[in-house]
Formats: sequence, C-alpha cells, structure tokens
Amino acid sequence: MSVIAYVGLGSNLKDPAAQLARAVMELACLPQTTLLAQSPFYASRPVGPQDQPDFVNGAVELRTSLKAHHLLDHLQAIEHAHGRERLRHWGPRTLDLDLLVFGTETIDDERLTVPHAELANRDFALQPLLDLNPELELPDGRRVIQLRTQCPDNQLRKLPPMAGTD
Repeated sequence: MSVIAYVGLGSNLKDPAAQLARAVMELACLPQTTLLAQSPFYASRPVGPQDQPDFVNGAVELRTSLKAHHLLDHLQAIEHAHGRERLRHWGPRTLDLDLLVFGTETIDDERLTVPHAELANRDFALQPLLDLNPELELPDGRRVIQLRTQCPDNQLRKLPPMAGTD
C-alpha cells in the first residue's frame, strides 16, 4: 500500500540550491517511490544560530510503499552522501531532509516525529508544502494554509528556477 509523503529539503553550505537539486534527483530514484512534484526553492534566514549563511529550502511530494522509518533511513543516507555532519543543533549543513508528512500517520518515537514537530513554526517548510498541495491537511485536521497564515516570518524569498529544474 502506498502513501503520499512530503519531504522538506534544506541546505546552507556548498552551493545550497545545487545540493537541493541533486537531492531531488536522488529522491526520485528511491526504491518503491515515485517523485510526484517538486516545489520552488526559497531562501530564508537560519533558525537558531545566526552566525551562518541563509538557507535554501524546498519540498517534494512522493508516493511511496516504504514504511516511514525505512524512508527515514533512505533520507539519512542521502544526507550522509552529501557530507552532512551533525556538529551543532540548528547549525549549518550541506543537506537536511525532513519527513514532514507521511500520509495520515502520526508518529512520535525516539527516531521520528511526523508531522514534523516544528512544522507550524517554519514558513520555509509550510510554503513549499502549499506550493505542492494547497489543500493539504495534517492528520489532526489542521490545514497547512491556515498554519502558514499564523506562522512567524522568516524573511522567505522565492528563488528563480535553476536551469533544468523547471
């Protein structure tokens, strides 16, 4: 049985937009998974420590037969292949892949929280989700469009499409 999953992408090191574009191609190649759509990319101030470059963020919509934790394993493997190092909470990174929504599932364990715990506070995650599905609702019934109107402003700026990604 397949589910629709939404994955948030972020980077602020080593050509962030190119990191995200490469990650989108890698996500499209995951087993038992189909890439349905990709959002535009957005730039924003970092959350947490401000002594780092701005982030580039986006999201993808996937149809997958993978279980949530198996998908998470693949996401972390892609991050690792991009040189992701977890040196500081909310610190700079080459690639961050977050499982934002996984069908209608609510998961809260030591490895994974879905929907993402900070989703309602992240305009750089909510806006790409709206670009992918303006009618998206979370498992608890909250509409993403409503969360976006209540979300703190993080100076989100839509980036022009990269050559070959539109």
